[in-house]
Amino acid sequence: MGRNRLPAPPSSRYITPEGRERLRAELDQLWRVERPRVTQAVSEAAAMGDRSENAEYIYGKKRLREIDRRVRYLQKRLGDLTVVDRPPDDPSRIFFGAWVELENDDGNRHRYRIVGPDEFDSAAEYISIDAPLARALLKHAAGDEVTVDLPKGQTTFYILAVQYRPFLPERP
Repeated sequence: MGRNRLPAPPSSRYITPEGRERLRAELDQLWRVERPRVTQAVSEAAAMGDRSENAEYIYGKKRLREIDRRVRYLQKRLGDLTVVDRPPDDPSRIFFGAWVELENDDGNRHRYRIVGPDEFDSAAEYISIDAPLARALLKHAAGDEVTVDLPKGQTTFYILAVQYRPFLPERP
């Protein structure tokens, strides 16, 4: 087996307005705050003399490369993204940006928001539109039953609710 890897499949180009703002804020933070700070630290480390054994200099240069790589990625990615800032024509069905409440076979309830691949966050219950669960849910409506092939096996979900604004917190 060779060292070459197959290229990753292209991810969806959709993003919510909130997701775009987070990416822009990250780009701004890296470019205006982080990069100048690291550049200054590298400059000071270089002034100390021998660079071949200067850990601060070596680490700083590595960190600058990481920052520059991320900045290039964010600049390119932000130019390629399509912002979805309005609900679909049929808000009863699941499309990009939908908040969905599901119940699985065991009776456990889950709430998810379908977002772009650049903004998924399991802690916030955001799932990527490219995820198997999101792809299986697309175009379904409340009351539908969906079977999904997940890494842990096939699971059936019953769609309880679909809306295009966050769910209100449940009361205890």
